Amino acid sequence: MSNQEQERLKRLRDKQIAVRDPLTKQRKFQRDIAVKTKRMRKPFSLSKAWSDIPHIIKSPFYGLLLGVVVLFVLPKVWNSPYAFLTGAGVTLIFIIFGLILGNTLDIRDRIRDNLK
Repeated sequence: MSNQEQERLKRLRDKQIAVRDPLTKQRKFQRDIAVKTKRMRKPFSLSKAWSDIPHIIKSPFYGLLLGVVVLFVLPKVWNSPYAFLTGAGVTLIFIIFGLILGNTLDIRDRIRDNLK
């Protein structure tokens, strides 16, 4: 027999022994439990929680914050009865822009994950 054939038979034999090992499921279960308990010991991180939120939620929130700033600053800068309505319209535009931007960022992340 050739050396390659012996190696192939050895790998096949090892694979069959591993499949018949009764402790395989028990080891996997214990490993899963260890991973879960290790994950539970980690302290809660607000930045980690914020990074887990999808962009389609975060971006309109940023737009809302920017719009509220414009809503309060614009009437002080522009002395007009339409300043408040214009600020509200700008806020709405920022929120819509945030939705579109957040959706595109989420799509980009999904495409990047699927290419890996």
